Amino acid sequence: MASTKAAGELKKGRLGVLGIVFFVVAASAPLVGMTGAVPVAMLAGNGAAAPGAYLVVGLTLLLFSVGYAAMSNRVTNAGAFFAYVGRGMGTNMGVASAFASIVGYVTIQLAIYGFFGGLLQGMMAGNFGIDLPWYVWTIISWVLVTALSLLSVDVGAKVLGTLMVLELLSLLITGVAILGNGGPEGLNFAASFSPDQIFVGGFGGGAGIALAFAFASFIGFEATAIYGEESRDPKRSVPRATYWAIGIITVLFAIVSFAMVTGMGATTIFDEVIARSSIDGVPLADPAAVLFSLATEYVGPWMATVMSWLVVSSLFAGLLAFQNAASRYFFAMGRGGVLPKSFGTTNKAGAPANGVILTSALALIVVVLFAAAGLDPILNLFFWMSAITAIAIVFVEILVSLSVFAFFRKAGGENVWKATIAPLLSAIGLAVGEYLLMSRFNLLAGTAADGVDPSLPESAWSLSPLGWFLVLSPFIAAVIGYVAAMVNTKENGELVKDILS
Repeated sequence: MASTKAAGELKKGRLGVLGIVFFVVAASAPLVGMTGAVPVAMLAGNGAAAPGAYLVVGLTLLLFSVGYAAMSNRVTNAGAFFAYVGRGMGTNMGVASAFASIVGYVTIQLAIYGFFGGLLQGMMAGNFGIDLPWYVWTIISWVLVTALSLLSVDVGAKVLGTLMVLELLSLLITGVAILGNGGPEGLNFAASFSPDQIFVGGFGGGAGIALAFAFASFIGFEATAIYGEESRDPKRSVPRATYWAIGIITVLFAIVSFAMVTGMGATTIFDEVIARSSIDGVPLADPAAVLFSLATEYVGPWMATVMSWLVVSSLFAGLLAFQNAASRYFFAMGRGGVLPKSFGTTNKAGAPANGVILTSALALIVVVLFAAAGLDPILNLFFWMSAITAIAIVFVEILVSLSVFAFFRKAGGENVWKATIAPLLSAIGLAVGEYLLMSRFNLLAGTAADGVDPSLPESAWSLSPLGWFLVLSPFIAAVIGYVAAMVNTKENGELVKDILS
């Protein structure tokens, strides 16, 4: 594909703050988190205090965003993470972080493809009698996502914006209706937000499980800086979009999950989640039924129906958002010489076409392999890949926080809060989050060792051989990237130019 610019630049001025926010909030797929992660965080985690766990994680990520936004004023690059890490910790670490980031963004897209196909298979068969294998629906979505990504990022932003507004409205209407009613016990803020309840059970027990699922639910917000080159004013748009995205996601999860607790009653939360999510006596067999049943009870059956279809649109929005994020990483790596130069070019629409094609090709290959092996699209493809994503992205966020600190120590130009305190505090908080994600990987991914109940505190780190490979895959990718950068000094030189531009 021919580049529209000899230097390999993405088309500028396509996105404003709202466009970027649409992409990153859509990528976090809040409705999917509410239906999938929140019920698990309640039942296996800290019960009625799950909303507080989401608030704690949101505040931790706000600390991260302070340094992240400050760095965006110095570096504008489509591969934001690796450019930031490269500026603060050297090009070799920058390339290492790029490889880990690619693992994160490719696996989350694969996870959503699995969830999308599995969910739509059941919905189309149940509602319309159209009984097709999950991979057929996945491939249909794959075609649409690839086509939209090749058109231009602003077309994608319009699609994502429409879907996201509908999704947020459904959640807010349901949350307000429940809170306005008061539920069976009234509003119990202490049960959900007091520190002693949030951290009940400790990091090795219920609190750790809830916080791990909360960290996983926020994946996607960090993509704001990826769109800096395509924004109208990156020095202002990226910081504002970052704060807006984290604020929206945090408030949404905290309020709606608190409404869910209120609707079920804080003192009976465990029994209620079990009753609402069980199929044939198996708890959490249908976690989405928790929110859907509350929507039916407090708003009406029509809202549950609307939500069930908005989950599908939320997944599609996430597919498009992460397709754009991954393809822009490939673009930045191609322009920097880490990948072939052809990846650092754009098509006539201004999209990184070769990056889009590579991202789509990888996704299609894995989907076909999983289908051929007869693996489950949700239990295997979704849970395995989404758990890898959480490990990969939080790992790179830790590197970014440390890089912000290292960069401003040498360069100066920012106050002590932005340059030192916030980045170091976020690195500590994220490191705790990474520990929780890795120690509870058996529960997140369903890869516990034989005979181990992953929901028990003593089951932390009890992984099958497959589980160990999956949990370590982002770090393996980072080591490969670091070694590749050390070996190829020519690529290093070109990457330095891109990082410092």
